[in-house]
Amino acid sequence: PHLFCLYQRRDISSWLDRWFPKTPAKSVVALKTPIKVNLVAGKTYRWCVCGRSKKQPFCDGSHFFQRTGLSPLKFKAQETRTVALCTCKATQRPPYCDGTHRSEQVQKAEVGSPL
Repeated sequence: PHLFCLYQRRDISSWLDRWFPKTPAKSVVALKTPIKVNLVAGKTYRWCVCGRSKKQPFCDGSHFFQRTGLSPLKFKAQETRTVALCTCKATQRPPYCDGTHRSEQVQKAEVGSPL
């Protein structure tokens, strides 16, 4: 029985390593301009961190299915208002745009590639 447990444990750990890599992938530039979004007070949102979501600026699960090791940023809107959410994924104030997309580094980068 001990041998079986060892094999089973190895199978599980290799499965975990495949789906949850120890070293996360880099975020990629989804777009080079922010997206204005109307947030509703009290509602929780999941901002895409990896840049691979087709529902920018929000998560569609691409981080999981592409095995990036990244997770979305969950945040709750404190008030109902329109905000600019980052899509270049280089902001220093995630999930909000801080103007980093205007930098030469982001503007020269290819959409879908890491910075």
